[in-house]
Amino acid sequence: MNFSKYILFLVFILSFLSITAQDDLMDMLEAEMQDTSENENVWATFKAIKVINAQTIETVKGKSLDFRVGHRFGNIIEQASGSGGFHEFFGIDNAADIRISFDYGITDNIQIGFGRSKQMEALDGSFKWRFLSQTENSKMPVSAVWFTSAAFTPARDPDSLYQNLAHRLSYVHQLVIARKFSSWLSLEVLPTIVHRNVVRRYFNEKGQEEENTFFALGIAGRIKVTKRIALVADYFHLFSNYRSATADTRDPFTNYYAPLGVGVEIETGGHVFTINFTNSGGITENNFLPNTTDSWSTGAFKYGFNISRVFHF
Repeated sequence: MNFSKYILFLVFILSFLSITAQDDLMDMLEAEMQDTSENENVWATFKAIKVINAQTIETVKGKSLDFRVGHRFGNIIEQASGSGGFHEFFGIDNAADIRISFDYGITDNIQIGFGRSKQMEALDGSFKWRFLSQTENSKMPVSAVWFTSAAFTPARDPDSLYQNLAHRLSYVHQLVIARKFSSWLSLEVLPTIVHRNVVRRYFNEKGQEEENTFFALGIAGRIKVTKRIALVADYFHLFSNYRSATADTRDPFTNYYAPLGVGVEIETGGHVFTINFTNSGGITENNFLPNTTDSWSTGAFKYGFNISRVFHF
């Protein structure tokens, strides 16, 4: 009888220890799963590889191709020059720039691209590398990419500006740093360097010469309104002495302005469609950063759109 009590007591102790061990194991597994979940990368900071003018930290996924069409119409409000307004159907009769591009994801974090634009007949190639990804637990608080592009213009040169092929090249180098603050708000900054191999020797009213190289700082954001609709905007401040004052009288453009774009982004399955308004005529960084000559303050802004379709291989 006493022996049976000992057996029962031993069984009780072993059962208790087994239950405790199982509880500890489950706690460890849950903690590990939670830690793994918190260390996962934040996804869909932006819905496309561009906002309006600005690049985003998004890259095309590996073995996928992003086919993109960008269009900028003429000025909506009639200008002193006679452009825009009712007689040009508020700019729709004109095309300030059209760009067709293909961006391919070599890996999930490395992208290469090629495009052709109407303005300056520019042919451009680009490289984009995502080297940081924001995590859910904010151990890595931001995402970051390096973007670089080179553009070549084969346009006719009646003034003999281009003495050799190298003079037809321009370059952009850009660091994009972004954070998704919540499910509805994403922001980014874009320190940027623009270099053109040759520029005209112009001086503004302060005697400051046109630069081959200058710095720009961009900001961009996305505010999610519904599951498929968001408001987007981007702006670039130009640190260019020449563009800080009235341009050379020989310059066909009197003034230069900071590019500003606002728009509505609509996601429809495999398409991302952005309706936008911007004062920049050009679409690529090599063009719109040095050559934005219209101002929002005079109503010189344009309707445009970006549309992309992703194909998976």
